[in-house]
Amino acid sequence: MKKVAFIVALAFAGLTLQACQGTGASEQKADEKQNKQTQVGEEPQSDQGKKDDGSKAAIQLNKETFKKKVVDYENSDTWDFQGDKPCVVDFYADWCAPCRITSPILEELAKEYKDQINVYKVDVDKHKELAAAFGVRGIPTFLYCPVEGKPTKSSGIAGSRSETKQMFRDNIKKYLLKE
Repeated sequence: MKKVAFIVALAFAGLTLQACQGTGASEQKADEKQNKQTQVGEEPQSDQGKKDDGSKAAIQLNKETFKKKVVDYENSDTWDFQGDKPCVVDFYADWCAPCRITSPILEELAKEYKDQINVYKVDVDKHKELAAAFGVRGIPTFLYCPVEGKPTKSSGIAGSRSETKQMFRDNIKKYLLKE
């Protein structure tokens, strides 16, 4: 796989108040145990065994669909956005409590901004190579990709659901809609 210079240059922005670190088996088991004790009231997002019935506004991506809809990071040394409108890419895992908190928020925002942006999701446990290519070391991590210009990466969520939703709205306006 080609080393892509633009990945190193991605800017980090946003709050890192709550994030999961690592994706190893021991961390995953500890997080799963903690998640059972801490009810967040949200179902984990998984694309296993689910058909795309159109009910989800956020779209699951794998390596091939990422290269078609966001950027072909393997065959280019520059950032060449492939999408038709700006997007947010959510790098997540089912076992991550902050990821489960952000999932319904991103679904709401995907519906709210449906004519202006796309919201994509990448399961870091299923697509480790893709997560590694973009330097994802903690989750949730979000990649804000404008149609023109370089992407911006942020990780973690704010202290409450409403603050997290506002964080996303602010970042969408700042990085994607340029308001």
